[in-house]
Amino acid sequence: MKKIKFIYISATALALFLSACNKQLNIKPVESVDQNQAIKTAKDVQGVLVGTYNRLGQVDLYGGRIFMEPDLLAAQAEITWTGTYTGLTQITVQAITRDNSFVENTWLDAYQVINQANTVLANLDKADNADDKARWEGEAKFIRGLMYFDLARLFGKPWNDGDPSTNLAAAIVSSPTTSADSEGAKVGRSTVKQVYDQAISDLTAAKSKLPEDNDFYANKYSASAILARLYLQKGDYTNALKEANTVITSGAFSLVPDYTKEFLLSSKPSHQENTTEDIFAIQVTQQQGINSLNEFYASSANGGRGDIKITDDFLAEFEANDVRGQFYTVTSVNRTKKFDNQYGNVHVVRLAEMYLIRAEANLRGGTSTGATPASDVNTIRERAGLDPLVTVNLATILAERRHELCFEGGFFLHDAKRLKQSAGGLPYNSPKLVFPIPQREILANPKLVQNEGY
Repeated sequence: MKKIKFIYISATALALFLSACNKQLNIKPVESVDQNQAIKTAKDVQGVLVGTYNRLGQVDLYGGRIFMEPDLLAAQAEITWTGTYTGLTQITVQAITRDNSFVENTWLDAYQVINQANTVLANLDKADNADDKARWEGEAKFIRGLMYFDLARLFGKPWNDGDPSTNLAAAIVSSPTTSADSEGAKVGRSTVKQVYDQAISDLTAAKSKLPEDNDFYANKYSASAILARLYLQKGDYTNALKEANTVITSGAFSLVPDYTKEFLLSSKPSHQENTTEDIFAIQVTQQQGINSLNEFYASSANGGRGDIKITDDFLAEFEANDVRGQFYTVTSVNRTKKFDNQYGNVHVVRLAEMYLIRAEANLRGGTSTGATPASDVNTIRERAGLDPLVTVNLATILAERRHELCFEGGFFLHDAKRLKQSAGGLPYNSPKLVFPIPQREILANPKLVQNEGY
């Protein structure tokens, strides 16, 4: 399917998805959808919601690349890129062009996800009962809030760089766009603060609407976990602590005793079930697609291209008995084993991160809500086979984040920005560490403004 080169348009994808789910649907024309004809029943809305999850898991989003690309941009001391893709090479050498195809695909896929979530929200009245209506609203707003948060982090300046009330980030669209020619398809960029506020509003609403258990779909704790990550990113440690503590004390999740089993490498199944530690994960199967982290980090023997290698300097950071420091294949090159399962789920957020957020937020606030910072850090360290520490400081906690969460969430870039540290040899506020708005979108929509340096 050829992608429409307009901002926010997922009408074609929506039409194709609905026609695949319901063979009786006949939607014409393909680039324009009358929702009164396309979405008539609760089953249709449920189909759009499932399709929204599927698109969320596309390779350029949470299928892996939305986490991998920030690391390529910022982690030259930790990883080495040896691949041949021009677009990823541009990201690695911090010389992204306005027509970078990987950046274009992230933007387009993100707004297709948002459009599908908006379509669900516009059709909540078709639910058969109040429980379904609330759950659909919660899931759609969780997805939209997660998407807006990462769009703000990738396409906008850091929260702590200048004034987030004037710096531009992404564009906020809150209703479905059904035609590439509609005026609603052409919206200007909102500020960093506005996009963060929208994400907070969506995730907070999701938390109130979602059940505690929702199979492998988003639940109320998924929303709290992303809120904890968001608040940490903007330096709101009080609310980061509150949300992380909510997840930990819920009892709904527990650390996998063996760190390596969180990534289920032993049997390499064609589909990996979520573990007790996964708060939200993208489900990957042979039928649905690939884990793009596996695509680039794993060797050919494990289904990957092997384009990303781990540096000796990074491995040297780990203590001798650290299981995490041994979770690598070390031959002529170093490779992490985290993504050796070709169809392993992508861990969007897991419990270990919540312990580390709670530890950092408590330390910064001089509090011990839920546990002391040392206790939370030792929970992570002891699982990794390390001796507990009597006391911890900020440097200790940040080191644990690097070693526990490396390569999983784009944290090399995002943490550098919130901590005002250099990233890949550049200052945290360098324009080169912000993605450009794709040039094709600017040509299609004159309301869009390009980022500095592009």
